[in-house]
Amino acid sequence: MMYSLSIIIPLYNEEGRLKDSLRSLTNFLSKKNKNKIETIFISDGSTDNTNNLIKIYIKENKINHKFKFITYKKNIGKGYAIKKGIIKATNNWQLICDGDMSVKIDQFHTWYKEKLINEKNTAYFGSRNHVDSKIVSTIKRRYFGLIFIWVLKILFKIKIKDTQCGFKVFHKDYSSKIFRKLSSYRFAFDVEVTLILMKNNISIKELPLKWIHKKDSKLSLIKDMPIMFFDILKIKFKNC
Repeated sequence: MMYSLSIIIPLYNEEGRLKDSLRSLTNFLSKKNKNKIETIFISDGSTDNTNNLIKIYIKENKINHKFKFITYKKNIGKGYAIKKGIIKATNNWQLICDGDMSVKIDQFHTWYKEKLINEKNTAYFGSRNHVDSKIVSTIKRRYFGLIFIWVLKILFKIKIKDTQCGFKVFHKDYSSKIFRKLSSYRFAFDVEVTLILMKNNISIKELPLKWIHKKDSKLSLIKDMPIMFFDILKIKFKNC
């Protein structure tokens, strides 16, 4: 089963979780080495040892695999990091995967094998609220997620059940065009991406996955929730 895939991994101060994540990535790449795959790491202004760990990893594995590493000094936001990665991606399918690997990259292979990914004019969103998804999460996260879905329905009439999952697949035929229009770079960027896709008549299909909550998440529900809702309001006014 052959496919052309760019794996886009945004990173911000991930040194504590990189060991397990890179082990998971290596496992995927070693099994799928007959496919055309590139991995793009984007360090969003990391100030810990993330950059050095990625450089060492690339040096040790570059003979067998293709890598790109994008870095910049200022922390701008996950949305900006992904935008940079999408623009640099060259393969047909482009997978966004969080640095903590809450969803294993093998999930893409499962979707592709089951022919769930087959339309170029469609974006594929991993959904933790899909009836067939297997989720290990906290009650607090689930509660916040339900509130967020309700807000999006009211403000934007978005019917997607999970816009925020960090495991999404796009196609190169439209991805660069979509992400160049992105202006919200922090935790609400997924909402703007969804709206831009809808405006450009790109279908969105939610797919089931296996998702495990990882400790030390960069999203703080108490600290970041007000910022996220403020960003959502800015997106709302922008699209009025």
